[in-house]
Amino acid sequence: MPKTILPDTAENTAWRRRPWCCFGALFLLLLLFLLLNLLAGSSRMPAQEVFAALFGPASDSTAFRIIRNIRLPRLLAAAILGGGLSVSGYLLQSFFGNPIAGPFVLGISSGAKLFVALVMIFSLGHNLALSSAMMVTAAFCGAMLSMGLVLLASRRLRSMALLVVCGVMIGYVCSAVTEIVVTFADDSNIVNLHNWSMGSFSGIDMQDVKVLSLTVFTVLLLSVLLSKPMTAYQLGETYARSMGVNIRRFRMALILLSSVLAACVTAFAGPISFVGIAVPHLMRSFFRTAKPILMIPACFLGGAVFCLFCDLIARTLFAPTELSISTVTAVFGAPVVIWMLLTRKRGTER
Repeated sequence: MPKTILPDTAENTAWRRRPWCCFGALFLLLLLFLLLNLLAGSSRMPAQEVFAALFGPASDSTAFRIIRNIRLPRLLAAAILGGGLSVSGYLLQSFFGNPIAGPFVLGISSGAKLFVALVMIFSLGHNLALSSAMMVTAAFCGAMLSMGLVLLASRRLRSMALLVVCGVMIGYVCSAVTEIVVTFADDSNIVNLHNWSMGSFSGIDMQDVKVLSLTVFTVLLLSVLLSKPMTAYQLGETYARSMGVNIRRFRMALILLSSVLAACVTAFAGPISFVGIAVPHLMRSFFRTAKPILMIPACFLGGAVFCLFCDLIARTLFAPTELSISTVTAVFGAPVVIWMLLTRKRGTER
């Protein structure tokens, strides 16, 4: 079949250039918020001192410790985990074919939270070293358990609305069990668990950044490799089968990749709400396309920008008091979801 070539009109040229303009805008925003997160904080430092600590030799100065050991790992974690959580939401939305699906709404983050809490209490109670690999593995097991329950429910519930309600109930059950576990934990463990369970990028060091970077970027690469079958899947299972896509393996791959991303975020930063739902919708509206080859990197960049912005607000708005990251993401993400539901319903009624 010959390839259709669009006439080189001004409108078509602008349409082809739009994705690159959008990516350029996201990169500029990413650089801006990386810089702001590096410069802003409860400890005020001039920009010259900040850059000297960032690019200069190692020293015992206060500025060096704050920049290298606190701010830099935190902003890198916020960018990478925020991008990973957004891509996880996009993969789940592609799997269920509904923009309201997300790791937080379907209870996947709550399941990961429960298992990480159990491992943290057991390890701290027995004076065992808690490694990043242990936390990611525990979070993945919890995420897969919650995802398995959602998939079992999806076989009997044809309505996506009922499936979302079921996912929310699974999340509530996991959160309730987590609270019970925390209640009976030792006093020395409760502070660590409480701060982590509220969602925060604080306390992450460069070793953690290396582990989460390897995990997130590996899954991101695998997700990009799935973009072609994902495009066929968006046009319907029948069309995807006709294009040679193994539906069962493809859907399993989506489940595994989205669960690993959600688990990695929960293991290091705790449960973070609304990023996995709001950001993919914003990126679809911004890019005006649903092509996975564009949406996967767009969601990653959009999630990174969104979480850097929210973490900046959480750290500086009431400094030195710090808000949980989920509180800020809910403030900015919930209106996006409400707007999405209203416009979706209005479009359906037409």
